[in-house]
Amino acid sequence: MSRLPLTIPARYGVANGSLAVQMLWVAGFTLLTALAAQIEIPTRPVPFTLQTLAVVVAGALLGPRKGALSMLLYLAMGAIGMPVFSSGGFGLATLFGPTGGYLLSFPAAAALVGLLVSKANRTWTIALVMAAGMALVSLGGVLQLRAVTGLSWEESLAAGVLVFSLWDVVKLAAATAIVKALRQAGKQP
Repeated sequence: MSRLPLTIPARYGVANGSLAVQMLWVAGFTLLTALAAQIEIPTRPVPFTLQTLAVVVAGALLGPRKGALSMLLYLAMGAIGMPVFSSGGFGLATLFGPTGGYLLSFPAAAALVGLLVSKANRTWTIALVMAAGMALVSLGGVLQLRAVTGLSWEESLAAGVLVFSLWDVVKLAAATAIVKALRQAGKQP
């Protein structure tokens, strides 16, 4: 049984290998994001999930285009009715509902991380890049949360960002550690 080739230059993401192997990695991160959505702590109006961890790691390891593509596929799966969003959610109502801004920002966040992480060599710069991706997700989320729910800016920030602060620091540390470890091992998709 042969193994998929995993040794690819860490600074460039999925830069070589056959198209089939590259697409397997894209599909893998799409499915990982769907799985991460199901690991949740239900809170209202926005649940705690591991999705943003999957988004920033996808961007860091797949690069800007393939990272964004994996997130676009994730959104498409949910839009056509597959229960891949948190709590088994799906459909356009979810994408345009209170949590949709977070979801819709995933491709841009993965692309941003993928673009910037190749220039990040130190642990703190990798963490800063990951934080920028997570901040972009939070920005998209808060903007739509406020627009859809009619909450004030303060209430939207409290319910859509501040409540997740500690959780986001944990996910940020995990994402940074994953990328750093894979770089040091010289292996990443």
